[in-house]
Amino acid sequence: MGINQFDKQPFRAKSPMKKRYSGLAAAAILFLGTLAQAQPNLTKIWETKAELPVPESVLYSAKDKLLYVSNIDGQAGEKDGKGSIAKVGLDGKIIDSNWVSGLNAPKGMGKMGYSLYVTDIDHIVEIHTKTGKILNKYPVEGAKFLNDLTIDAKGNIFFTDMQTKKIHKLYKGQVSTYHENLTRPNGILALGTDLLIADNGVLKRLSGPDKLTVVAEGMDPSSDGIEEIRPGEYLVSCWAGLIYLVKSDGSVEKLLDTSAQKINSADIGYDNRKKIVYVPTFLKNSVVAYQLK
Repeated sequence: MGINQFDKQPFRAKSPMKKRYSGLAAAAILFLGTLAQAQPNLTKIWETKAELPVPESVLYSAKDKLLYVSNIDGQAGEKDGKGSIAKVGLDGKIIDSNWVSGLNAPKGMGKMGYSLYVTDIDHIVEIHTKTGKILNKYPVEGAKFLNDLTIDAKGNIFFTDMQTKKIHKLYKGQVSTYHENLTRPNGILALGTDLLIADNGVLKRLSGPDKLTVVAEGMDPSSDGIEEIRPGEYLVSCWAGLIYLVKSDGSVEKLLDTSAQKINSADIGYDNRKKIVYVPTFLKNSVVAYQLK
């Protein structure tokens, strides 16, 4: 009797389909691992000595290779003459904690040429960056609590009033009201012809004086500073001690939370080339530098 063909054990080659699934699984694992590594985070680099009296805002200057820091040194809305501007090195060493004195409650800053513009309750103060001399003080009629400030490419200086819920503009020495009826506007950032506004936990875009849209929401109501890290993506700090990443799709991710330690994070500065975030800690009297990874 011959051998039945079914008694033979045929060679079983590995299924091409199994190979495909195996390859896909490996690729998926690799992708997820890469994605996990790519999740942004903030790593502390340094912290200044606690010798900056109530720092509210940090402005990074690539040209001057230093940080300007506005110090309230008192109540945020009180005209007491105790406010100042400090200079801090990019290594965290305080160059001069009282570079410009005699201000009230300085907050947001912007630099154009050799002029540093600072909000100071109901005035915009212009300071010469080479001499530290106050060049001008621009009164803002009806202002109560001027806060953040930004300058666009055309030299328009925009700034918020958190109490009157307005945005004002200073151009060639003339002050005007640009937009009204916000909720609690604080941070402001010029992006081309548009403005981004941190308004009570909501990031808004103002296109021209009237067209207002929502970019992202769901952040802490104490939203403060805004910095662009790449087109369509932003960092938003909140005074209570939080920093959020706003993604291009409008979603929000928390990168830092120091609220449990009662460490504030007011109006941040940002070095876009080195990707370093500078955080004024307000009541802790220091500035902390974080590497954005």
